[in-house]
Amino acid sequence: MNTKDGDREPDHPVSDRRWYQQIEATALLWLQRLFFFLSTSLAGWAAYELLLDEIDDGGRRFWLFLPIWVLAAYVLLPRLNRVLTRIYVPSYFIGRTRTADGLLGDPVNLAVIGTATQLRIAMLSAGWVEADPLTWRTGWHIVRAALLRRSYPAAPVSPLFVFGHKQSLVFEREVAGSPAERHHVRFWNCPPDWRLPGGFKVELVGAATYDRRVGLSLFTFQITHKIAENTDTERDLVTAALHSSGAAVHTVRHFSTGYHSRNGGGDAIETDGDLPIIALAG
Repeated sequence: MNTKDGDREPDHPVSDRRWYQQIEATALLWLQRLFFFLSTSLAGWAAYELLLDEIDDGGRRFWLFLPIWVLAAYVLLPRLNRVLTRIYVPSYFIGRTRTADGLLGDPVNLAVIGTATQLRIAMLSAGWVEADPLTWRTGWHIVRAALLRRSYPAAPVSPLFVFGHKQSLVFEREVAGSPAERHHVRFWNCPPDWRLPGGFKVELVGAATYDRRVGLSLFTFQITHKIAENTDTERDLVTAALHSSGAAVHTVRHFSTGYHSRNGGGDAIETDGDLPIIALAG
C-alpha cells in the first residue's frame, strides 16, 4: 500500500539509532581514556614536584611525604598497574584471583557444589561470621578497630575478582579480638554452564587465606592486610568446617602445579596445588 511522502517512515531507524549509540559509546570511551591519562599524569607530576621540594628543603618538612605517599599509592601506581596488567595478565580463569588494580591475587583453592544459600547456612552453622560489605562507614570502622585493637567480627574485606566480578560471599573468624588478624574466605558464583579445567561442574569457587597483620602493599604501598604464606592451611581449615556441617569432600590432587609466588599485596604465597571440591548437604 502506497503512502504519501510526508507519511513515509525514515529508512532503517533501528540501524541509525545503533549507529548513534556506537558513536556515543566510542566518544565516552575516549573521554574516559583522556581523563585517565590526564589525571595520572597530573598525579605523577604533583608527586614529582613535592618530592623535589622536599629534597631542596633538606628533608625538613616531613609532612610533605604524606601527600606524596597518597598520590603515589592511591592514584599513580594503581593506574599504572591497571595499564600493565591488561597487557600481561590473562583475562581467563587461571586459578588466581585479581585485585581491583588487575594484579594477580590469592590462589583459588576451593570449589563448591551447591547454592550460595546452602553455603551460607553451612558456614554460619560451622561458627563462621559473614563479613559486612565494604563501604566508607565499615572501612573506617575496621581501620579504627585495627588501630585500637577492638573486636569487629564482621569486618569487611577488600574486593578480589574472579570471572570479572568481585566476591559474592565472604566469611571470617576473628583472632585475638582484633580484625587485624583473622581467618577468612571469599567465594564467587561461577558463570552458567562453566566448568573447572578437567570438566568438573561446580557452582562456586573460593579463596581462603589467613590475615596475620596490617601492613603496606609491596606493589602499591597501600594499607592492606598481609596474609600468611601457607595458603593450604587455611584452605584445609575451611574444608574441615564445611565437612563438619555435613558436606562431602573430594580433593583433586595436583589440580594445579604447586608453586611459590606473591599475591597482589606482595605477600609470599605457596600451595601444593590440590583443590577440594565440596558437595554441600541438602
